[in-house]
Amino acid sequence: MTMPKQRVGHLRDADVEWYAKPGDTRRKILVYEPEILMMLNAFTEGLAGPLHSHPHVQASYVVSGRFEITIDGTTREMGPGDSFLIQSNLLHAARCLETGEIIEVFTPIREDFVA
Repeated sequence: MTMPKQRVGHLRDADVEWYAKPGDTRRKILVYEPEILMMLNAFTEGLAGPLHSHPHVQASYVVSGRFEITIDGTTREMGPGDSFLIQSNLLHAARCLETGEIIEVFTPIREDFVA
């Protein structure tokens, strides 16, 4: 699936397709412009992302499920209603303990997600 080049203004959930790669999360790229991107990530139980960093600031909100979130060497279990912020270039990772979804916001835009 090819991602749209830009998406601003009003957006209905039904108008957004899921993007998936085998062994990865499913994601919906929601609204964005060069300074900010919001997406919905769906995780299946047991899925774990590798420890990584990126130059973007990331704010995340746990919609459902349970997750083990590691940020800069500190690990916490997070559930519905919890949120976390990852500063630019900090090492972080996520492990899904119970199938769920996380809303993620990046600034600036994650061009690798919309290219």
